Amino acid sequence: MLEKPLALSGVFVSIPDPRQSSKVTYDLVEVLVVVVCAVICGADTLVEIELWGKEKLDWLRRYVPLPHGIPSHDTLGRILAMIDPEAFGSAFQRWAVSVVPALEGQVIAIDGKTSRRSRSKGQDPLHLVSAFAAQYRLVVGQEAVADKSNEKTAIPALLETLALKGCVVTLDAMGTDPKIAKAIRDRGADYVLAVKDNQKGLAESIRDFFQAFQDAPDKTPHQQCETVDKAHGRLEVRRCYVFDQLDSLDRPQRWPDLACFAVVESERTVAGKTTRERRFYISSLPADAERLASAVRQHWAVENPLHWCMDVVFNDDQMRLRTRHAAHNLALLKQMVLNLFRLDSTKRRGGIKARRLLAASSDHYRAQLLGWT
Repeated sequence: MLEKPLALSGVFVSIPDPRQSSKVTYDLVEVLVVVVCAVICGADTLVEIELWGKEKLDWLRRYVPLPHGIPSHDTLGRILAMIDPEAFGSAFQRWAVSVVPALEGQVIAIDGKTSRRSRSKGQDPLHLVSAFAAQYRLVVGQEAVADKSNEKTAIPALLETLALKGCVVTLDAMGTDPKIAKAIRDRGADYVLAVKDNQKGLAESIRDFFQAFQDAPDKTPHQQCETVDKAHGRLEVRRCYVFDQLDSLDRPQRWPDLACFAVVESERTVAGKTTRERRFYISSLPADAERLASAVRQHWAVENPLHWCMDVVFNDDQMRLRTRHAAHNLALLKQMVLNLFRLDSTKRRGGIKARRLLAASSDHYRAQLLGWT
């Protein structure tokens, strides 16, 4: 059961204000509240946030003082650029944990996404690695990848911030590394890691084992499950095979508490044309085909509820902020808004894009989303 989220002011008050107090005109907490309200109503850029805030100033003043009105978009950009993203991320995570107090038993999918237009000369685009509670469809943590680095450096830092005891952490092949597997086990969680050719020896050993298994399936102990989905003219059959013959793998001792490996076959038929795909995984979970198949399916479900929403609903790929931490902090605020819509208890129909339009036109619904009624 999800809890009622903390009030926004209670979340933002813990974020240190980096500005000189003698030169502050706009209160930091009030500014962040305005940004969240504007993003809820469909504003995706700083210019749009400024315009919406000025139009809705009277409504905003019911909840926050705003004695100096709404900052210009340039001022908003400077404020967002100055905020320490680590402090902001910690505040975001405390808020997320207040909503989902117990993650035990949940699948936590860790995956990265790049804000492509945030690239600037001599600086890589913003790449955020997010932890996604798959059952609740909520972002519970995030870490930015440092310039000239990759996800392997950000994932351990993200894991350190999460209470993962009893969870199942899933990662794509970029995160399949013995050190990351150990970090997951050290946090009291199990892992399900995709295996591709970046772990060439391991991938080849699973591929060879499965080929031999197909030649004589009755002679090899294994678990197996199958699911069939049929919708919109598409038929997809997924089969998961799980094995515990670890001595067949390439250097299995490298992987802490390794218990099994799996092969997931997908057969998709659309308009009479059939395509097949085969993916490999290793896991510290016991050899249970249905549980492994469910964890794999929940990991790939992150694409639509998180990445697709950030790109299509919040125009994240079009974000052009490039000054210091502005892109990072605005992305966190958009993830916060995404969580608020997922926590919407009003039972409003329609997707998030439609509900943003509704929030823009309905003061009452907007206040409901923010927990102000």
